[in-house]
Amino acid sequence: MRKGRDWNKGISRRAQKLLKALALFVASFAVTVSIAACSAPESSSVKTLAVTSAVAPAISLPGVPNPGTTLKQIMSEGKVKIAVPDDFPPFGSVGTNMQLHGYDIDVAGEIAKGLGVKLELVPVVGNYRIPFLQTNRVEMVISSLGKNKERAKIIDFSAPYAPFFSGVYGGPGIKVSSLADLKGHTVGVAQGSLEDLELSKIPAGTFPVKRFASNSLTASALVSGQVQLIATGNVVAAKLMRDNPEKQIDNKFVMKNSPCHIGVRRGDDDLLQRVNAIVADLRESGKLNQLSQKWFGETITDLPIS
Repeated sequence: MRKGRDWNKGISRRAQKLLKALALFVASFAVTVSIAACSAPESSSVKTLAVTSAVAPAISLPGVPNPGTTLKQIMSEGKVKIAVPDDFPPFGSVGTNMQLHGYDIDVAGEIAKGLGVKLELVPVVGNYRIPFLQTNRVEMVISSLGKNKERAKIIDFSAPYAPFFSGVYGGPGIKVSSLADLKGHTVGVAQGSLEDLELSKIPAGTFPVKRFASNSLTASALVSGQVQLIATGNVVAAKLMRDNPEKQIDNKFVMKNSPCHIGVRRGDDDLLQRVNAIVADLRESGKLNQLSQKWFGETITDLPIS
């Protein structure tokens, strides 16, 4: 008799696992996305998320708390599970010590500290950021997540916590503050990138534009003096500035802004309020500026991240 009950329990556990796996598959299929990013071209090793379904289907999933109860669950367990990137530096990657590090990792730590709970980092690639949230693998996503209308139909977003933008960069000797100021300057850009699309809106001949096959070649062109300025994403520029401090490269102006937000499940309004309060405190205290300077070589104070 006991053997029969044990066998039934085993079947029940296997059924629950199967249901969870099926739910993750369905959510992943409903929300088709590419590698994590706020908003950036494929050529910069970052791809934008594209939601193919208008609204994710409402599915009753085992283990998923009812809307509005996630904060209570976090406080009860004394732990928060946060999805973070592990393949997208400087937002998140695996260091030489095999530990996760990066801007999003540090922000996740600050959020957990603000909630007063332990942090469990859950590495996730872009395809599974939203499905992991929908199936309760995590309680929030801090993974270079940009906000758009399609995603806003599926999840809720915090106030912005990180700058992510396309800008024009160059050495200290060049003073430009808008696209109009680029006249007379040679600008390098990765062919087919979002920055290239922005420059293509300017009438041909307004200023010389040199197009390169990749962001790395574009960055090299600036360092070698082939071009005076480059148009690129701030993540690419951050690495360029870190690798070439003697060039004193800085951001001249922002072309297109797409800040990053923390994602939570729809209906978790109390959790969203707590997260927003923590983000506001981090910004007012200067902590976000410190982290942004550490990982991006940029401060947040003067950047349009709202």
